[in-house]
Amino acid sequence: MTEWFHESLYPSVRQSLRIDNVVYRGKTKFQDVLIFENEYLGRVLVLDDVVQTTEADEFFYHETLSHVPIVGHGAAKAVLIVGGGDGGMLEEVLKHPIDRAVLVDIDGEVVELCREHLSSICGAAFDDPRTELMIGDGIEFVQTTEQRFDVIIVDSTDPVGPGEVLFGKPFYEVCRSILRQDGVIVTQNGVPFFQGPELTQTHRFFSALFKWSGFFLVPVPTYSGGHMAFGWASDSRDLSVTDVSTVQSRLDLLSLETRYYNADVHVGSFALPNCVRGLMS
Repeated sequence: MTEWFHESLYPSVRQSLRIDNVVYRGKTKFQDVLIFENEYLGRVLVLDDVVQTTEADEFFYHETLSHVPIVGHGAAKAVLIVGGGDGGMLEEVLKHPIDRAVLVDIDGEVVELCREHLSSICGAAFDDPRTELMIGDGIEFVQTTEQRFDVIIVDSTDPVGPGEVLFGKPFYEVCRSILRQDGVIVTQNGVPFFQGPELTQTHRFFSALFKWSGFFLVPVPTYSGGHMAFGWASDSRDLSVTDVSTVQSRLDLLSLETRYYNADVHVGSFALPNCVRGLMS
């Protein structure tokens, strides 16, 4: 009998993925975990019945949320990733000539499961000498750390369960305090078509806390509902006005191997449709 994973996205919408082989099914201290194989998507990571990433399309999300702020910054040496236990974001960050990447995730069991079963996504990122893996609460880390960062990437789950506190104004306030003077913070803000209030809330928090802020977009095939929105904010730079030639000149100094991201995509990701602009109020 064919088994299907049904993701109930919203009260009247759901998507279904065929489970060809269960790799792991269990429960950590914080959440339910399912890793399965799908003929088209490869291995799929599900936390609390919500698809987090797949082998086939993870590059859309991870490349965009990492390279846009780091290339836009232009001289990042210290990067903090809050969440991101699958290691995909960490792998992309480490493609840059940074000195250190600190990854803080609350669920160490998920990190170990991903290292074991999703190595195609994280690669050897957790073994890189520049990596500092911290298992613990993200908001507690930013409240207590004496480290300062050029870029903060909030690679969180949706604002439910253990990820809820990572969408609040108190968390963003503390993140601002540990950014260096020219620092940038970026966050995942869901799919605006279905999760508009999430974007509106982040816009209000960011515009109250930072001199410049906004959003950029990326299509992620398994995130139903169209483009996903990423929030950005900074007190020192308008990340959205970097032109193609500047981005390309910075990329020419790197040897990034990417499947989605490039200079044109970088600049184009800041072009917001009116339906998204309308949520920024």
